Amino acid sequence: MSTQRIIRLSIAVVASGASLALSWPYWRDFGYWAESRSMWIAYFIVGFILAVYVFYAFLDSLRTLFEHDALEREKTPATCGCGESDCKEDVA
Repeated sequence: MSTQRIIRLSIAVVASGASLALSWPYWRDFGYWAESRSMWIAYFIVGFILAVYVFYAFLDSLRTLFEHDALEREKTPATCGCGESDCKEDVA
């Protein structure tokens, strides 16, 4: 596994852990715990796994977007940094 994948996976796990901590019923005085605690535990476990997958897929697509942006920047010629009509350089 490459270093980038390990970093993306660890960011996804940390972000999912933060999401799980924010959604934990303890913060709401266990206001809406169901009668079956095992179903809530299963709900949180499945939700955590899905959140890791979603965060990982998002970070992977974000990497792809940045790669495409870098390719587009390589294709376009370098300009002076101002608008084309305002450029004062002599282009022959």
